[in-house]
Amino acid sequence: MSKFEFKQFTIYQDRCAMKVGTDGVLLGAWVPIDHFPFSVLDIGAGTGLIALMLAQRSKAEQIDALEIDEEAYEQAVDNFENSSWADRLFCYHAGLDEFMEEPEDEYDLIVSNPPFYGEDYKSNDEQRDLARFQDALPFEDLVEAADLLLSEEGVFAVIIPFNEEERFVSLAKEFELYPFKITRVKGTPTSKIKRSLLAFSRNEEVALIIDELVIEKKRHDYTEEYINLAKEFYLKM
Repeated sequence: MSKFEFKQFTIYQDRCAMKVGTDGVLLGAWVPIDHFPFSVLDIGAGTGLIALMLAQRSKAEQIDALEIDEEAYEQAVDNFENSSWADRLFCYHAGLDEFMEEPEDEYDLIVSNPPFYGEDYKSNDEQRDLARFQDALPFEDLVEAADLLLSEEGVFAVIIPFNEEERFVSLAKEFELYPFKITRVKGTPTSKIKRSLLAFSRNEEVALIIDELVIEKKRHDYTEEYINLAKEFYLKM
C-alpha cells in the first residue's frame, strides 16, 4: 500500500522500508502532551507519521524529525510539505550521533519508535534491516541523546518490545530519567503483552502510573480504550 489516509493527513510510504504500523500510531496517540510542549523531536522519523500526529494533537511551534535513511527522509519531507502543518514541521537528514555533535535546541518532548530485533535476526533487505534493527539506533544512544536534548520539564517517550522494558528503564535511570507512565500493550485479551509504551521525565518524585491496553476483542473488533486513543486519526473509527 503506497499511501495511508488518516483523518487530517496522508502518509505516502512507497519509498519507506517501515510502513505505517500500529506501534507508530500507538505512540503518536498515547504520548503525554499535557505539559504543552513548545518543541518536539522525533528520532528515527520514518514516514514522519509520529511527528504529523503530534502536529495534529499539540500546539507545538517547532516539530523536528531526524531520519538517517535517504529515501525515508525524502518521503517524510514530502509528507510534511503536503500536510496542513508544513510550517511547523522540519526533517533533518542525519544520524543521531551527528545530530548530537552540535545540539542547537532543547526539546520539551522527544519521541522515538526505535528499531528493534536486537537478536541476530536479519532479512536480506538492507534498508528494512536498518529501519528495524537496534544496532542502527541502540537504546544506549537513544537514552543518552534524550538526556542531552531534553529540556528541564521535558518528556521522553518510546514504544519498545515488552521484554526490553526492564532494561530500558534501568538504562534511563542511569541518565536520571525516570518513568512516570507505562502502558503495556496486548493484541487481544488472551494474548501476551507485546509492547511497552514508556514516558520519562527528569523528576524522580512523580508517581509512576502503570496500566494495560488491549487493542482488539477479536479480529477487527477494537476495544473501547483503543478506539478512544486512535479515533482522532483513523478514518474508519
